[in-house]
Amino acid sequence: MSIAVKSIFSAEKDARTIRIVLLNDHEGKALVLLPASMLLNLVSIWKHSGRHLQPVRGRDAIKFFSQTALKAVAGQEKLFQLPVFIDQSLTDCERFNVVESYTGLAFEAQKEWFKDNLSQCVLGMTPQMIDKSQSGGADEQVITRAVERFTTLRIQQRLEDTLGLPPFPPSMKRLVELRSDPSAGIDDLIPVVRGDASLAAQVMSWAASPYYAAPGEIHSVEDAVIRVLGFDLVVNLALGVAMGKTLNVPDDTPRDGVPYWQQAVYTAAAAELVCKKMPAEIRPKPGLVYLAGLLQNFGYLILAYLFPPHFSLLSRYIEANPHMALEFIEKHVVNVTREQIGSWLLESWGLPEVVIDAVRYHNDLSYDGQASDEAKLIYCVNRALRSHGLADGPIEAVADSILSELRLTQADIDGAVTTISESRGELDSLVHTIMHAH
Repeated sequence: MSIAVKSIFSAEKDARTIRIVLLNDHEGKALVLLPASMLLNLVSIWKHSGRHLQPVRGRDAIKFFSQTALKAVAGQEKLFQLPVFIDQSLTDCERFNVVESYTGLAFEAQKEWFKDNLSQCVLGMTPQMIDKSQSGGADEQVITRAVERFTTLRIQQRLEDTLGLPPFPPSMKRLVELRSDPSAGIDDLIPVVRGDASLAAQVMSWAASPYYAAPGEIHSVEDAVIRVLGFDLVVNLALGVAMGKTLNVPDDTPRDGVPYWQQAVYTAAAAELVCKKMPAEIRPKPGLVYLAGLLQNFGYLILAYLFPPHFSLLSRYIEANPHMALEFIEKHVVNVTREQIGSWLLESWGLPEVVIDAVRYHNDLSYDGQASDEAKLIYCVNRALRSHGLADGPIEAVADSILSELRLTQADIDGAVTTISESRGELDSLVHTIMHAH
């Protein structure tokens, strides 16, 4: 389960609020102080210190900063006997209102405590600084520049050909066609499932999953599709598995995070539940919402595939900056976001435009296109899952205005997440069948 961390971007309003971060290496522990709204640039501290300091994992930070001694001034002062690195913007500060991201520990520290073991350098970058350093252009141009900068590839033909991503097998191409055809139905789907032994076995396994609680035994593909799963769910799960099989889940992910497929299935299931709470006249198609939820994080796998060494670095940056929106960390480390590269690949594979746009813009509240409701729905569900440790990323409150646009209440969102939490065992069984399709 993920360790929930509240976003402290609101601290940007208080220039004296400072984030304290614990790092370590073979030489021992060190502390970093920087404005709470900033990203900690690990490369800067490595260059400045000559040490390869790494963020401690979330559970270790919680254990360290939960010590009883740190509730008293004497313990807080003793903490600063460790080497301290502070951002250059804090040079003139004598007192610091410090906050620790994982525990919420907050207290006032004095520069007098650590003046003899203090080192200053440029450590932080604001989201505005990160955005300013990015070159503009359409998503494909951004992706191309990132690939050329961070790999030995030189893009001279269609991007998807150059990257060597595996193509879909014929049966999966047919599933994409069915997903995009509003007139397609079960009679079109069953022959496709029957014609792919692996897919047929998966469908039978899903139908038998405790989550769907089907009465009686499942005797055939027809039985599984017609009586238990239905057209939408079979197509969506099959597409999710097919896409997952093209790219492996990386090994060096942020520690203490939610495993990729668990997060995907939780998001998809919760999004579908919430979608069905919307009034019929504005309700998106639940099947497309489910698929968008299942694929909302797909670009994460592509980043790992394209930039293996940099993906490891990205994982460390996410651990060092748990309060910051992932898009800014990704822009800083690899110059492209998972939303950009994920939606681009889904478009090249021919998925429905609504799904592509929901994946691309589900973290962008300024988006007002055809998939606006789907994108905002994924946004709301994702934030709710984060607050229960069922998805990765900083905890952020969802504005009432967004819920009003969707004609939903917070109770609708909370009810869906409660259902997911109570069904984790059954959903994890489904995740197990998906992972063993690889």
